[in-house]
Amino acid sequence: MKEVIFEKTGLPSEVLELKESPMPQPKEGQVLIKVTARNINPSDIMFIRGMYGITPVLPSSAGFEAAGVVEKGDAGGILKEGTRVMFSAIGTWKEYVCVPASLAIPIPEGMPDEVACQAFVNPMTAYGMLEKSGLKEGDWLLITAGASAFGKFALQMAKERGIKVAATVRHDDQIEYLEKMGADLVINSEKEKIQKVLPEKTDGGVHVVFDAVGGTLGAKALASLRPKGKMMVFGALSLENMPVNSGLMIFNNLQIEGFWLSTWMDETDPKTRGQAFLKVFGFLMKDDSKIDIAGKFPLAAFKEALNSYEMPGRNGKILLVS
Repeated sequence: MKEVIFEKTGLPSEVLELKESPMPQPKEGQVLIKVTARNINPSDIMFIRGMYGITPVLPSSAGFEAAGVVEKGDAGGILKEGTRVMFSAIGTWKEYVCVPASLAIPIPEGMPDEVACQAFVNPMTAYGMLEKSGLKEGDWLLITAGASAFGKFALQMAKERGIKVAATVRHDDQIEYLEKMGADLVINSEKEKIQKVLPEKTDGGVHVVFDAVGGTLGAKALASLRPKGKMMVFGALSLENMPVNSGLMIFNNLQIEGFWLSTWMDETDPKTRGQAFLKVFGFLMKDDSKIDIAGKFPLAAFKEALNSYEMPGRNGKILLVS
């Protein structure tokens, strides 16, 4: 089978290569899945660079999230041959993957692979963060990198709850795009001082920040919180640590906390997890939910896919399909 692997960490353009590898054989309790679609997430890039919370065991395939069809079911009969599934695993940029049958989720009827392959990480993170945020109807939420896949999921889910949403972008053409999706306030952080504009336009500052960027923008977002506000950090797209204003934290009684989906899932009881999946899948299947795809590439064209992923101002996910 073909797979995209790296034998050392580094820039994807420098360390990734397409190789022919033996077909994986499922162990007890596992299923063999023929992968049909994978999306490229920021976490995939950080994993390849050795900058993610999970250290790669080299050589390693890239990618954490995918959809496919069960090629060989498990002996226990949890998943039968031909079942369409979505799943998360370390290394999905390959033609076949073995995963525990209990961790592969049957794809709801009517959901295309292009949606199913991105139905876990970003929408579940958005749902989990909203659940944990304490935001109420009428509160203000700021989403940094608002035009990202996560940002658009979080925006739509927040608006369903009656939450007011502000977002930062880096390109003017993304402002109208997010406003049409329901954002109440969109600011180009390259041109405006968000720490000044946001408190003025949100009656004293936002209640919660979902920060995917870190660095200087993260610090400005922190300064956009009203007293007793909270910043939830779940990414570091800038690849820079956020400088924290201690005085601001003290005198405004602010909170900063991290959010990682894996931890939230582990700490959530099975019944609540099941309800979360049902709600997220229900959202994804709604006719008016916006799920953008910017490009689809075969696995062998992963270099072209990565080039498209890096395009400034991109609106939508880049997929590797089979």
